[in-house]
Amino acid sequence: MFTIGDFARHGRVSVRMLRHYDATGLLHPAHVDPATGYRYYTAAQLTRLNRVIALKDLGFTLQQVQEILDEKVTTEELRGMLRLRRAELEAAMTATAARLVQVEARLRSIESEGQMPSNDVVLKSLPSVRVAELTGVAPDFDTIGPVIQPLYDELFRRLEAAGIAPSGPGIAYYEDAQDGGVLIHAGVEVSVDRREDDGLRIVDLPPIEQAATVVHHGSMETVLPTIQTLGRWIDVNGYRSTGYPREINLECPDKRNEWVTELQEPVTKA
Repeated sequence: MFTIGDFARHGRVSVRMLRHYDATGLLHPAHVDPATGYRYYTAAQLTRLNRVIALKDLGFTLQQVQEILDEKVTTEELRGMLRLRRAELEAAMTATAARLVQVEARLRSIESEGQMPSNDVVLKSLPSVRVAELTGVAPDFDTIGPVIQPLYDELFRRLEAAGIAPSGPGIAYYEDAQDGGVLIHAGVEVSVDRREDDGLRIVDLPPIEQAATVVHHGSMETVLPTIQTLGRWIDVNGYRSTGYPREINLECPDKRNEWVTELQEPVTKA
């Protein structure tokens, strides 16, 4: 048997924590000396201790840990639970990281308030373009990223299965959804006949007589300052927007901070 100090060292926990687990019923000593009150543990109890620590570190409350252990889940069941919890935590970390990027972009917009836009905004007319696209809905613009990337993954999978090769850049555009969200069109330029097959649409985007355009460098999570630069230019120069800007993926290397995207916002004279 181990003394409580030896057991704590082997389990990489504190003596105080072992006493707490004893008091809450999570892990009782194998033996308590009736004369001295000293607690003793066995090596076999490391198995339960490992489960307690793993579940607690993954965010389960001590009550939830107690309930899980009391149900005598198998090692495979426990492994499945831990994998699921790990996936949930990883998703939360990814969402938090994306939120921080958006906050940083918002701060850069705040810092540039009152300054004249330094980006080169160009007015141009845009011809009709044929795209293959899939659509999805996001609750708001902050949640577009998690929706549009799977759409593009599925789009390219379907195009490859159909033997269709893109003939130009990716083109994303947006509309107001009926429920107040954002209708996302994830498309890519193609040179095949128009059709619609199981959600995959090949359509012609109409020409735009006049669009204010600007090039954004970096991931789309950091696009806010560029979008607001475009908006300020439109307002200062006596135009008004007539729709959401299209996003033309000019360069999409593996490193998202090296992306190059042209924003094309339809405008008319105010």
